[in-house]
Amino acid sequence: MSRIIFPWFIAALLLVAACGERGSPVATEQPAPPSTLAQLDKQILSDPGNAMFYAQRARFYEERDSIPKAFSDWFRAIQLDSTAAHYRVALGDLYYRKVDLAKAEAQFTKAISLAPDSATAWLRMAELQLVKREFQPAMQNANEALRLDQENPRAYFLKGWIHQEAGDTALAISSYRTATERDKDYYEAYIALGLIHAAKGDPLAMQYYNSAVDLRPRSVEAWYDRGMFAQETGQDSIALACYSKIKEIDPANATAWYNTGYIYLEHLDRFAEARSEFSQAISLLPNYPQAYHNRGLAYELDNRLDSALYDYKKALELDPGYDLAAAGLGRLQAKGVRVMR
Repeated sequence: MSRIIFPWFIAALLLVAACGERGSPVATEQPAPPSTLAQLDKQILSDPGNAMFYAQRARFYEERDSIPKAFSDWFRAIQLDSTAAHYRVALGDLYYRKVDLAKAEAQFTKAISLAPDSATAWLRMAELQLVKREFQPAMQNANEALRLDQENPRAYFLKGWIHQEAGDTALAISSYRTATERDKDYYEAYIALGLIHAAKGDPLAMQYYNSAVDLRPRSVEAWYDRGMFAQETGQDSIALACYSKIKEIDPANATAWYNTGYIYLEHLDRFAEARSEFSQAISLLPNYPQAYHNRGLAYELDNRLDSALYDYKKALELDPGYDLAAAGLGRLQAKGVRVMR
Protein backbone atom coordinates (compact mmCIF):
# COMPACT_ATOMS: atom_id res chain seq x y z
CA MET A 1 0.00 0.00 0.00
CA SER A 2 1.26 3.47 -0.83
CA ARG A 3 1.21 6.19 1.80
CA ILE A 4 -1.42 8.85 1.37
CA ILE A 5 0.11 11.93 -0.21
CA PHE A 6 -1.46 15.35 0.05
CA PRO A 7 -1.06 17.66 -2.94
CA TRP A 8 2.17 19.64 -2.52
CA PHE A 9 0.33 22.93 -2.22
CA ILE A 10 -1.89 21.72 0.62
CA ALA A 11 1.00 20.04 2.40
CA ALA A 12 2.95 23.28 2.31
CA LEU A 13 0.04 25.19 3.76
CA LEU A 14 0.02 22.85 6.74
CA LEU A 15 3.39 24.30 7.70
CA VAL A 16 1.92 27.61 8.69
CA ALA A 17 0.65 26.20 11.97
CA ALA A 18 4.16 25.10 12.85
CA CYS A 19 5.95 28.29 11.92
CA GLY A 20 4.27 30.71 14.28
CA GLU A 21 6.70 30.55 17.19
CA ARG A 22 9.91 29.69 15.35
CA GLY A 23 12.52 32.16 14.22
CA SER A 24 13.40 35.54 15.63
CA PRO A 25 10.60 37.47 17.28
CA VAL A 26 9.56 40.67 15.60
CA ALA A 27 8.67 42.43 18.83
CA THR A 28 9.61 42.14 22.48
CA GLU A 29 7.57 39.80 24.66
CA GLN A 30 4.42 41.18 26.17
CA PRO A 31 2.73 40.12 29.41
CA ALA A 32 0.43 37.15 29.09
CA PRO A 33 -2.98 38.29 27.79
CA PRO A 34 -6.22 37.66 29.66
CA SER A 35 -7.56 34.16 29.15
CA THR A 36 -11.26 34.80 28.57
CA LEU A 37 -13.13 36.82 25.98
CA ALA A 38 -14.91 38.80 28.70
CA GLN A 39 -11.56 39.83 30.17
CA LEU A 40 -10.24 40.81 26.75
CA ASP A 41 -13.36 42.86 26.02
CA LYS A 42 -13.05 44.60 29.39
CA GLN A 43 -9.40 45.36 28.70
CA ILE A 44 -10.27 47.00 25.36
CA LEU A 45 -13.09 49.03 26.92
CA SER A 46 -10.66 50.34 29.51
CA ASP A 47 -8.24 51.56 26.84
CA PRO A 48 -9.77 51.47 23.33
CA GLY A 49 -6.75 53.17 21.78
CA ASN A 50 -4.31 50.41 22.75
CA ALA A 51 -3.42 48.37 19.67
CA MET A 52 -1.90 45.55 21.71
CA PHE A 53 -5.25 44.71 23.28
CA TYR A 54 -6.85 44.23 19.85
CA ALA A 55 -3.92 42.05 18.84
CA GLN A 56 -4.43 39.89 21.91
CA ARG A 57 -8.10 39.45 21.16
CA ALA A 58 -7.31 38.70 17.51
CA ARG A 59 -5.08 35.81 18.58
CA PHE A 60 -7.80 34.62 20.94
CA TYR A 61 -10.25 34.51 18.01
CA GLU A 62 -7.72 32.80 15.74
CA GLU A 63 -7.17 30.00 18.25
CA ARG A 64 -10.92 29.38 18.22
CA ASP A 65 -11.32 29.64 14.43
CA SER A 66 -13.33 32.84 14.62
CA ILE A 67 -11.53 34.09 11.56
CA PRO A 68 -13.74 37.09 10.54
CA LYS A 69 -13.50 38.48 14.08
CA ALA A 70 -9.74 37.92 14.07
CA PHE A 71 -9.43 39.87 10.82
CA SER A 72 -11.46 42.73 12.27
CA ASP A 73 -9.22 43.00 15.31
CA TRP A 74 -5.99 42.83 13.30
CA PHE A 75 -7.28 45.62 11.06
CA ARG A 76 -8.06 47.70 14.15
CA ALA A 77 -4.66 47.01 15.69
CA ILE A 78 -2.91 48.09 12.47
CA GLN A 79 -5.10 51.17 12.21
CA LEU A 80 -3.96 52.17 15.69
CA ASP A 81 -0.30 51.28 15.11
CA SER A 82 0.55 51.08 11.43
CA THR A 83 4.30 50.81 12.10
CA ALA A 84 4.12 47.53 14.05
CA ALA A 85 5.72 44.94 11.77
CA HIS A 86 4.58 42.01 13.91
CA TYR A 87 0.94 42.98 13.36
CA ARG A 88 1.55 42.88 9.61
CA VAL A 89 3.12 39.43 9.94
CA ALA A 90 0.14 38.23 11.96
CA LEU A 91 -2.35 39.58 9.43
CA GLY A 92 -0.31 38.01 6.63
CA ASP A 93 -0.40 34.68 8.46
CA LEU A 94 -4.17 34.92 8.66
CA TYR A 95 -4.45 35.60 4.91
CA TYR A 96 -2.04 32.71 4.34
CA ARG A 97 -4.29 30.48 6.43
CA LYS A 98 -7.20 31.48 4.18
CA VAL A 99 -5.07 30.79 1.07
CA ASP A 100 -5.23 34.40 -0.04
CA LEU A 101 -1.57 34.47 -1.04
CA ALA A 102 -1.58 37.85 -2.76
CA LYS A 103 -2.83 39.64 0.36
CA ALA A 104 -0.51 37.60 2.57
CA GLU A 105 2.46 38.60 0.42
CA ALA A 106 1.45 42.26 0.61
CA GLN A 107 1.46 42.13 4.42
CA PHE A 108 4.81 40.29 4.60
CA THR A 109 6.31 42.82 2.18
CA LYS A 110 5.08 45.64 4.40
CA ALA A 111 6.48 43.92 7.49
CA ILE A 112 9.90 43.64 5.84
CA SER A 113 9.85 47.31 4.89
CA LEU A 114 8.95 48.26 8.48
CA ALA A 115 11.43 45.88 10.11
CA PRO A 116 14.15 44.78 7.68
CA ASP A 117 16.07 43.27 10.61
CA SER A 118 13.22 40.84 11.38
CA ALA A 119 14.22 37.28 10.52
CA THR A 120 10.63 36.22 11.08
CA ALA A 121 9.29 38.52 8.37
CA TRP A 122 11.88 37.27 5.86
CA LEU A 123 11.04 33.66 6.71
CA ARG A 124 7.32 34.23 6.26
CA MET A 125 8.01 35.62 2.82
CA ALA A 126 10.32 32.70 2.01
CA GLU A 127 7.65 30.21 3.01
CA LEU A 128 5.02 31.90 0.88
CA GLN A 129 7.37 31.89 -2.11
CA LEU A 130 8.08 28.21 -1.47
CA VAL A 131 4.35 27.52 -1.66
CA LYS A 132 4.29 29.41 -4.96
CA ARG A 133 7.29 27.33 -6.11
CA GLU A 134 9.41 30.43 -6.53
CA PHE A 135 12.49 28.62 -5.32
CA GLN A 136 15.21 31.19 -6.04
CA PRO A 137 13.61 34.14 -4.19
CA ALA A 138 12.51 31.79 -1.42
CA MET A 139 16.12 30.68 -0.94
CA GLN A 140 17.34 34.27 -1.04
CA ASN A 141 14.89 35.27 1.69
CA ALA A 142 15.76 32.25 3.84
CA ASN A 143 19.42 33.20 3.53
CA GLU A 144 18.59 36.78 4.47
CA ALA A 145 16.94 35.45 7.64
CA LEU A 146 20.10 33.48 8.38
CA ARG A 147 22.22 36.57 7.86
CA LEU A 148 20.17 38.16 10.64
CA ASP A 149 20.04 35.04 12.82
CA GLN A 150 22.61 32.36 12.00
CA GLU A 151 21.13 29.92 14.51
CA ASN A 152 17.56 30.06 13.20
CA PRO A 153 16.33 26.45 12.78
CA ARG A 154 13.28 27.47 10.77
CA ALA A 155 15.48 29.01 8.10
CA TYR A 156 17.43 25.78 7.71
CA PHE A 157 14.20 23.80 7.60
CA LEU A 158 12.83 25.96 4.81
CA LYS A 159 16.11 25.66 2.90
CA GLY A 160 15.77 21.91 3.21
CA TRP A 161 12.24 22.03 1.85
CA ILE A 162 13.33 24.27 -1.04
CA HIS A 163 16.17 21.89 -1.94
CA GLN A 164 13.81 18.92 -1.69
CA GLU A 165 11.19 20.48 -3.95
CA ALA A 166 13.93 21.46 -6.40
CA GLY A 167 15.03 17.81 -6.51
CA ASP A 168 18.31 18.01 -4.57
CA THR A 169 17.78 15.52 -1.75
CA ALA A 170 21.43 15.60 -0.64
CA LEU A 171 21.28 19.33 0.12
CA ALA A 172 17.80 18.88 1.58
CA ILE A 173 19.12 16.29 4.03
CA SER A 174 22.00 18.56 4.98
CA SER A 175 19.70 21.50 5.69
CA TYR A 176 17.17 19.43 7.63
CA ARG A 177 19.96 17.96 9.74
CA THR A 178 21.27 21.44 10.47
CA ALA A 179 17.77 22.41 11.59
CA THR A 180 17.78 19.54 14.11
CA GLU A 181 21.26 20.54 15.27
CA ARG A 182 20.00 24.05 15.97
CA ASP A 183 16.84 22.71 17.59
CA LYS A 184 16.98 19.12 18.78
CA ASP A 185 13.19 19.18 19.26
CA TYR A 186 12.39 20.12 15.65
CA TYR A 187 9.68 17.55 14.99
CA GLU A 188 8.93 18.60 11.39
CA ALA A 189 12.59 18.23 10.39
CA TYR A 190 12.72 14.68 11.75
CA ILE A 191 9.59 13.79 9.79
CA ALA A 192 11.06 15.30 6.62
CA LEU A 193 14.32 13.39 7.10
CA GLY A 194 12.38 10.20 7.73
CA LEU A 195 10.37 10.56 4.54
CA ILE A 196 13.45 11.20 2.40
CA HIS A 197 15.33 8.21 3.80
CA ALA A 198 12.22 6.01 3.65
CA ALA A 199 11.86 6.76 -0.06
CA LYS A 200 15.35 5.30 -0.50
CA GLY A 201 14.68 2.32 1.76
CA ASP A 202 17.39 3.61 4.10
CA PRO A 203 17.16 2.21 7.67
CA LEU A 204 18.04 5.69 8.97
CA ALA A 205 14.39 6.55 8.34
CA MET A 206 13.40 4.56 11.40
CA GLN A 207 15.75 6.54 13.60
CA TYR A 208 14.24 9.81 12.46
CA TYR A 209 10.70 8.52 12.94
CA ASN A 210 11.65 7.32 16.42
CA SER A 211 12.85 10.84 17.23
CA ALA A 212 9.56 12.28 15.95
CA VAL A 213 7.53 9.83 18.04
CA ASP A 214 9.60 10.63 21.12
CA LEU A 215 8.90 14.32 20.63
CA ARG A 216 5.18 13.89 19.96
CA PRO A 217 4.00 10.56 21.36
CA ARG A 218 0.42 11.23 20.28
CA SER A 219 1.18 12.29 16.72
CA VAL A 220 -0.80 10.11 14.32
CA GLU A 221 1.43 11.36 11.51
CA ALA A 222 4.62 10.15 13.18
CA TRP A 223 3.19 6.74 14.09
CA TYR A 224 1.76 6.32 10.60
CA ASP A 225 5.02 7.19 8.85
CA ARG A 226 6.91 4.84 11.15
CA GLY A 227 4.37 2.10 10.54
CA MET A 228 4.44 2.51 6.77
CA PHE A 229 8.22 2.30 6.67
CA ALA A 230 8.16 -0.82 8.83
CA GLN A 231 5.42 -2.32 6.66
CA GLU A 232 7.35 -1.66 3.46
CA THR A 233 10.60 -3.09 4.83
CA GLY A 234 9.25 -6.37 6.22
CA GLN A 235 8.99 -5.33 9.86
CA ASP A 236 5.38 -6.40 10.34
CA SER A 237 5.41 -6.54 14.14
CA ILE A 238 6.61 -2.93 14.35
CA ALA A 239 4.07 -1.83 11.75
CA LEU A 240 1.22 -3.53 13.59
CA ALA A 241 2.31 -1.93 16.86
CA CYS A 242 2.31 1.50 15.18
CA TYR A 243 -1.18 1.05 13.78
CA SER A 244 -2.36 -0.22 17.15
CA LYS A 245 -1.03 2.97 18.71
CA ILE A 246 -2.90 5.07 16.15
CA LYS A 247 -6.12 3.21 17.01
CA GLU A 248 -5.51 4.05 20.65
CA ILE A 249 -4.94 7.74 19.88
CA ASP A 250 -7.65 8.05 17.22
CA PRO A 251 -10.05 5.09 17.20
CA ALA A 252 -11.90 6.60 14.24
CA ASN A 253 -8.81 6.52 12.00
CA ALA A 254 -9.95 4.20 9.23
CA THR A 255 -6.50 4.00 7.64
CA ALA A 256 -4.98 2.37 10.72
CA TRP A 257 -7.59 -0.40 10.60
CA TYR A 258 -7.13 -0.77 6.85
CA ASN A 259 -3.34 -1.02 7.09
CA THR A 260 -3.59 -3.62 9.82
CA GLY A 261 -5.92 -5.64 7.63
CA TYR A 262 -3.55 -5.26 4.70
CA ILE A 263 -0.68 -6.80 6.67
CA TYR A 264 -2.88 -9.67 7.87
CA LEU A 265 -4.03 -10.27 4.31
CA GLU A 266 -0.90 -9.74 2.22
CA HIS A 267 1.89 -10.66 4.60
CA LEU A 268 0.51 -13.09 7.17
CA ASP A 269 -2.37 -14.95 5.44
CA ARG A 270 -4.61 -14.33 8.45
CA PHE A 271 -7.75 -13.84 6.39
CA ALA A 272 -10.41 -13.79 9.12
CA GLU A 273 -8.51 -11.17 11.08
CA ALA A 274 -7.95 -9.18 7.90
CA ARG A 275 -11.70 -9.15 7.21
CA SER A 276 -12.38 -7.91 10.72
CA GLU A 277 -9.98 -5.00 10.27
CA PHE A 278 -11.36 -4.08 6.84
CA SER A 279 -14.91 -4.25 8.23
CA GLN A 280 -13.98 -1.78 10.95
CA ALA A 281 -12.39 0.52 8.36
CA ILE A 282 -15.61 0.35 6.31
CA SER A 283 -17.76 1.13 9.34
CA LEU A 284 -15.67 4.25 9.92
CA LEU A 285 -15.42 5.23 6.26
CA PRO A 286 -18.31 3.68 4.29
CA ASN A 287 -17.04 5.01 0.94
CA TYR A 288 -13.72 3.14 1.13
CA PRO A 289 -13.38 1.09 -2.08
CA GLN A 290 -9.94 -0.30 -1.21
CA ALA A 291 -11.28 -1.72 2.05
CA TYR A 292 -14.20 -3.39 0.24
CA HIS A 293 -11.86 -4.84 -2.37
CA ASN A 294 -9.41 -6.22 0.15
CA ARG A 295 -12.16 -7.64 2.32
CA GLY A 296 -13.52 -9.27 -0.83
CA LEU A 297 -10.10 -10.74 -1.54
CA ALA A 298 -9.92 -12.10 2.01
CA TYR A 299 -13.33 -13.73 1.47
CA GLU A 300 -12.23 -15.13 -1.88
CA LEU A 301 -9.08 -16.66 -0.43
CA ASP A 302 -11.25 -18.41 2.18
CA ASN A 303 -13.55 -19.61 -0.65
CA ARG A 304 -16.48 -17.50 0.57
CA LEU A 305 -17.26 -16.43 -2.94
CA ASP A 306 -20.72 -14.90 -2.50
CA SER A 307 -19.35 -12.52 0.13
CA ALA A 308 -16.39 -11.74 -2.12
CA LEU A 309 -18.81 -10.99 -4.96
CA TYR A 310 -20.69 -8.44 -2.85
CA ASP A 311 -17.50 -6.65 -1.82
CA TYR A 312 -16.01 -6.51 -5.30
CA LYS A 313 -19.28 -5.09 -6.63
CA LYS A 314 -19.41 -2.53 -3.85
CA ALA A 315 -15.82 -1.46 -4.55
CA LEU A 316 -16.70 -0.93 -8.21
CA GLU A 317 -19.87 0.92 -7.30
CA LEU A 318 -17.77 3.35 -5.27
CA ASP A 319 -15.01 3.54 -7.88
CA PRO A 320 -16.06 2.36 -11.36
CA GLY A 321 -12.46 2.53 -12.54
CA TYR A 322 -11.13 0.22 -9.83
CA ASP A 323 -9.33 -2.37 -11.95
CA LEU A 324 -8.43 -4.69 -9.07
CA ALA A 325 -12.08 -5.09 -8.13
CA ALA A 326 -13.00 -5.74 -11.77
CA ALA A 327 -10.26 -8.38 -11.90
CA GLY A 328 -11.72 -9.95 -8.76
CA LEU A 329 -15.11 -10.27 -10.45
CA GLY A 330 -13.38 -11.85 -13.41
CA ARG A 331 -11.79 -14.48 -11.18
CA LEU A 332 -15.12 -15.23 -9.53
CA GLN A 333 -16.79 -15.64 -12.90
CA ALA A 334 -14.05 -18.06 -13.95
CA LYS A 335 -14.81 -20.05 -10.78
CA GLY A 336 -18.45 -20.39 -11.78
CA VAL A 337 -19.95 -17.56 -9.77
CA ARG A 338 -22.74 -15.77 -11.58
CA VAL A 339 -21.59 -12.15 -11.85
CA MET A 340 -24.29 -9.64 -12.69
CA ARG A 341 -23.59 -5.93 -12.70
